[in-house]
Amino acid sequence: MQFSDKYDFLMKYFKNGIESKDKNIAHSILFYGNDVQSQYDVALEISRLLNCTGDKSETCDCLNCRWIRENKHPAVMTITKVDNKEADDTTKTVISASQVKMVKDNLSLTSDYHRVIIFADRDNSGNLCGLNEKVFPETAANALLKTFEEPPKNTTFFFLTKNKSDIISTIVSRSQCFFVPSEKVEQLEFDKVKDTVENYFTIDRNDVLDFNDRLFGLTKEYDPLDILTEFQNYILSTVKNNLDNNVLKIKLISDLKKIETARNQVKLGIQVQTVIETLCFELIL
Repeated sequence: MQFSDKYDFLMKYFKNGIESKDKNIAHSILFYGNDVQSQYDVALEISRLLNCTGDKSETCDCLNCRWIRENKHPAVMTITKVDNKEADDTTKTVISASQVKMVKDNLSLTSDYHRVIIFADRDNSGNLCGLNEKVFPETAANALLKTFEEPPKNTTFFFLTKNKSDIISTIVSRSQCFFVPSEKVEQLEFDKVKDTVENYFTIDRNDVLDFNDRLFGLTKEYDPLDILTEFQNYILSTVKNNLDNNVLKIKLISDLKKIETARNQVKLGIQVQTVIETLCFELIL
């Protein structure tokens, strides 16, 4: 199967933009979804199309295409907390201000290529992961803001993340956002919350306080964001198992949005107890 067949809509969209007279694609693009490696592969394929000097086919063997396939192209840069970090940069857990300065310095030089900067994260095993505000802090993101708002000609930024809400809103609002479907079979984990939230939608409203106490109790044992994420995973799994039940499906999809609101409130520093209590009453009543 060709790469373009795996991501038919995305690749048709970007190919049409690239092949238009003015290379009409956004300067800042945000990919989101569970499979960050797939996001990265799509970003590299778009980078290849932007720089290809041959026929732009998937088998093109021009120098730019070979460089990009080998991840050696001088104008296609991956920025993570470990990639493209200068020797004197001692930060280990974040994309640093020094890396942002390096990007800006590189973009100040003229280039015959279409330059592509891909921002992502890596885990301890070197696997690509999604950006979040811990690894891409607000200070570094804001230092880049003017550059990707008004980039030099022939420059495109990609930001890869699992969830749009994991990145500061100034980047999201200034980027064109696309969901990238996963090439992997995802195992949705919800072991921590299963006993508490299983069939929560059948709970009587008179028992909402007990449900709240049990869910809030989990946030004392584990990271509240992890608990809310596992709650979402449980709902997604339930949706998949009840595709023919339209009434339940609509309810569950609505509840996903309510939990996402709760996740954002926790990130903003709102008291967890208040967030969980509000959520439970919204879900059950």
